[in-house]
Amino acid sequence: MTYRLLAMLSYQIVAVTVGWHVYELTRDAFALGLIGLAEVIPYFCFALFAGYAVDHLPRRKLGMAACLGLLLTTLTLAGVASGVLPAGTSSFGTLTIYAAIAVNGVVRAFLAPVYMSLFARVLKREQFVRGAGVSSVVMQSGLVLGPAAGGLLVAWGGKSAAYLVAAAFAAAASIAVITIRVTEPPLPAERAPIFKSIGEGLNFVFRTQVVLGAQALDMFSVLFGGAVALLPAFISEILHYGPEALGLLRAAPAVGAVLMGVYLARRPLQRHAGRILLIAVAGFGLSIIGFALSRELWVSALMLMLSGMCDGVSVVLRSTILQLATPDHLRGRVSSINGIFIGSSNELGAFESGVAARLMGLVPSLIFGGCMTLAVVGATAKLAPKLRRLDLRDLH
Repeated sequence: MTYRLLAMLSYQIVAVTVGWHVYELTRDAFALGLIGLAEVIPYFCFALFAGYAVDHLPRRKLGMAACLGLLLTTLTLAGVASGVLPAGTSSFGTLTIYAAIAVNGVVRAFLAPVYMSLFARVLKREQFVRGAGVSSVVMQSGLVLGPAAGGLLVAWGGKSAAYLVAAAFAAAASIAVITIRVTEPPLPAERAPIFKSIGEGLNFVFRTQVVLGAQALDMFSVLFGGAVALLPAFISEILHYGPEALGLLRAAPAVGAVLMGVYLARRPLQRHAGRILLIAVAGFGLSIIGFALSRELWVSALMLMLSGMCDGVSVVLRSTILQLATPDHLRGRVSSINGIFIGSSNELGAFESGVAARLMGLVPSLIFGGCMTLAVVGATAKLAPKLRRLDLRDLH
């Protein structure tokens, strides 16, 4: 848990700082969308290979290497902010910053599969539902503290200070993961051919309707509900606040998710899990529409907190389904596929939001995204009946 929290703090501080950094240099919402694209392309390219590596190599060492990669990219961004390295400003944005974020995409491909694989080795199977709630609280705590710290650091200490603090968290995460006391599964005597092994993971996901349905639901809802990526522009143009408000609003969804995670850790869901998942994602879409229509900071924060509560239910249920339904020898590969569905949807959502904002305008693009999320819920309910009728007790 410490490893995940520290890595999350580092990543989130960078996410807040780099968004403000790019918007400060370009004053272009489309440039904010390109941040997501710069990360998601290399993430897509490496995610499946990362899952293969996690299933065939020492997991803790891979986690440490990923954290050290995060450290190096963060130090590069600090160099750009301080003027030691050129920003590479062009008509497409800030090329040096985009390059550093692209390397972050490669690094992030390893972080989640390592964590999910180690998580499953630490807990007993009957503890997965409650453990997913606790894990969500830890993750969302990082999403609360990271953005808040990032916004405050940018406002009071400057961008360089924010990046250096993020680098310190990345270094601490590398130490935390290598010192975890957990028995790793024995490495296979012979490694299966890499593409055959990856295909085995893909085949499992696509023939297991509840896993595929949960991943697709979250992917498309986040893809169209990417309000967070446009926060710098929304705060500046609609709410008329500075970077301190960015930290507040970036943290608001995570506050809601933490509250929901605490509740679900105490009262784990079992019955009607599929139906509850669909309702939660629909609530997420409605919250994004409410956010788009708000003109007061506190209303915006409330709408984002409600979106986080709904997303918190989705995160806990999805991760529980994934853990209960996946055999141990496939965890790295299935987790990496889950990352492609879920993790990349944030960056693709950021790009979609940037493009939609350019074509429709800032507020209409957010309303469009919320409406599309509601449409995704309806389509999933119809096309994945096993997920709609899911009871978690059926997976134990």
